[in-house]
Amino acid sequence: MKRIISTLCFALLALTSFADEGMWLPSLISSRIDDMRAKGFQLTAEDIYSINQASLKDAVMLFDDGCTAELISRDGLLITNHHCGYDAIQRLSSVEHDYLTDGFWAMSREEELPNENLNVKFLKRMEDVTERLAAGETPEQIIEEACENGRYKASIEQMYYGNQQFLFVYEQFDDVRLVGTPPSSIGKFGGDTDNWAWPRHTGDFSMFRIYADKDNRPAAYSPDNVPYRSAAHFKISTKGIQEGDFTMIYGFPGSTQEYIISDAVDYIVHRSDPMKIRVRTKRLDLINAAQAKDPAMRIRYAAVNASIANAWKKWQGEALGLERLNTVQSKREYEEAFERWAADKPEYRDVVKELKKEYARIFDIYFTLELMSETIRTSQLTNVYLRSELGDELFPQVQALNRELFRTLYREYYDNCPEGYMVPLFAAKVERFGSPEAYAEHMFSLTNREDDVKEVEELNALLSDIKTTVGKLVEQLGTNSLRNLNSARLNELYTTYVKGLREWDAERAFYPDANLTLRVAYGKVGGYHYADAVYHKYYTTAEGILAKDNPEIYDYNIPQRLREIIAEKDYGRWGVEIDGRITVPVCFLADNHTTGGNSGSPVLNGRGELIGVNFDRTWLSTMSDIAFDPAFCRNIALDIRYVLFVIDRIGNASYLFDEMDFAE
Repeated sequence: MKRIISTLCFALLALTSFADEGMWLPSLISSRIDDMRAKGFQLTAEDIYSINQASLKDAVMLFDDGCTAELISRDGLLITNHHCGYDAIQRLSSVEHDYLTDGFWAMSREEELPNENLNVKFLKRMEDVTERLAAGETPEQIIEEACENGRYKASIEQMYYGNQQFLFVYEQFDDVRLVGTPPSSIGKFGGDTDNWAWPRHTGDFSMFRIYADKDNRPAAYSPDNVPYRSAAHFKISTKGIQEGDFTMIYGFPGSTQEYIISDAVDYIVHRSDPMKIRVRTKRLDLINAAQAKDPAMRIRYAAVNASIANAWKKWQGEALGLERLNTVQSKREYEEAFERWAADKPEYRDVVKELKKEYARIFDIYFTLELMSETIRTSQLTNVYLRSELGDELFPQVQALNRELFRTLYREYYDNCPEGYMVPLFAAKVERFGSPEAYAEHMFSLTNREDDVKEVEELNALLSDIKTTVGKLVEQLGTNSLRNLNSARLNELYTTYVKGLREWDAERAFYPDANLTLRVAYGKVGGYHYADAVYHKYYTTAEGILAKDNPEIYDYNIPQRLREIIAEKDYGRWGVEIDGRITVPVCFLADNHTTGGNSGSPVLNGRGELIGVNFDRTWLSTMSDIAFDPAFCRNIALDIRYVLFVIDRIGNASYLFDEMDFAE
């Protein structure tokens, strides 16, 4: 009786937990539109996604192959996150023109800055090609036809672990120019301390413009290119939001694993995340110390630091959140209930057992690959650093940092690599030199050089053996798809398992895992109970920025102009009354289901108007890649009114408003 009650309780949890959960394919959004409208959406499914007329999808794009951005004018003006444009802003920065620290605003289109290797992609259409593939067409045939002789780019992506397959056709633009970015003390306010945290006061946005040829088609950079004339762009709402208001996220979520079994979750919580957190903590400590000593080092390692720290903090919240939700045990109970249902069904009765067996086989293999990526395969240990390239002033500082990174990461790899999986040459060299640190010193001396001899024979030999070892491990997994704990056998088994789940748990609202394809998520504005006696409100205001302001700390040293405006409450037309005081709203919370890749996504109200720009999740919400808890999981959005305030009062670029459309 106790087991029956436990299973029933879990089943009820599974049903109720889908209140605002889900990342829905826009071409199939008609299946959700009644629920969306019941919660406050006022448009139609055709307004969200259409291939016959302009729709909201035509205003959303994949930015730099990892984020989302959206059009806010008919002349190709887009907005995304500051952290999404960070690499591009860094590449344009120098000590003389430090756009990371000082910000940048083009006062005319002639001043907008071109970017190499930056592109955006618009989804033209998506199509379920499962039946076409089953009928004998090959993926290559379907993709070649869709590309129309190079006019478009296309890919076929699996949904529900291969139970369905969809074609995605994109138009890519490569001339994308920086229009404006606030200084990092606004765009990255709070730095890694505030990352994945609430309350948040980060003005995380940057603005670019897409350029096309005279026929409005993609073209490489040219001074003759003109602003892209979009089929659709978002109107901007300045009316504000209230708790309980409908919100919709339209973007490109990167990767989720909602249907993995308990064994995989246990590996993540107790083995994978702890290792990665520990190693990255050591890397960050070294890099942070080096950056604090010199502005040139701060700029050089800014993007590297941000990249390391982002996942580092995310994994900490993920592990804590999964333990808080008791996800391993909950999934075990779910699997046991499924197995009882599947006992008399030959197709499904052994699939959970086989999944567990395969996980047991590959855990050490996959852990080794993860460990290598965090240690001996990091770019700091595989590049050759020359004085002639770095300069006399920077070279010794890079040397000092790299020496410590070599010593630390070689030791971590040596101590933690599972028995029998170590790179043979690495093991032999450690034995020869006597310790990982001694071998690290030797390799450091070869890769941080005074001369211009770039070919380093011993480094190449090690890299070759690393590559060979990785190849053998990947061969054992049977797949090159290593983004998540994976193998060819697991893919086969999950195809069957998810098919069975959809038959068994028929009341569950299944949606495909995120895979960097366009999705719709929806929910509502709202705070949440963070801990006993602690309630997090759904909004933050400008006064909170001033409360955190600290000129002694780089990430909290706000511009003097912003400091004065807030202190004097000189908000002008951007001041609004909140809780009886005049202020400027900064960020807000909602319960939309988001993940990496949703950074920069438009946050829309029930009329499809832009009310914010998504940029983060609360710390313990990061578990939502694996298990979504509607009572606890919250996405963090930048209020569009703060964006407009910064453009106007900090950037002095209010001329940009002339090309925007504001909702009445």
